[in-house]
Amino acid sequence: MIRFSRLLATALLVAGATPALAAPVAATPQAKGKALILRPLSFVRVTDLDFGTVVSSSVAGTVTINATTGARTIAGGLTPMAVAPGSRGYFAGSGSGNQQVNITLSPATVLTNTLTTDTIPVVTMALDNGQVTATRTINATTLAFDVGVGGTILVAANQADGDYVSNFNITADYQ
Repeated sequence: MIRFSRLLATALLVAGATPALAAPVAATPQAKGKALILRPLSFVRVTDLDFGTVVSSSVAGTVTINATTGARTIAGGLTPMAVAPGSRGYFAGSGSGNQQVNITLSPATVLTNTLTTDTIPVVTMALDNGQVTATRTINATTLAFDVGVGGTILVAANQADGDYVSNFNITADYQ
């Protein structure tokens, strides 16, 4: 009888030894959800890129506008007119403070005479960092940022007179 009791006790132990299901465990630290809400980004043209007024001659020349300072440099056979010295393109924007903004310039390739089909090649166009892309951090106090645009044009010998214009694109996006 003792033997039977031991067998029954062993059988009960084996039957009770089936594995228990694992209990759920919470992540440590607790998981969080979050969102960053930004002010709408604004970006406006303050001034156009203006190469100013020059007088052509029988010798070609270049006109360069510095994207940082707006200073104009003339080379070759061109005569600058002081009454229209030109200016850099200047753009300003606003958004959420301390956020970064990517600025991208798509340069013009030619300026076209508004009355004829004559053109002036745009040799270079760049932002005030010398590139066609830049990153700005929006000022935490003023919530503003800005960027300058400059470039160089090549005026041919005896270039036809007239107003030469072109459009270019510049965009700003939150990074």
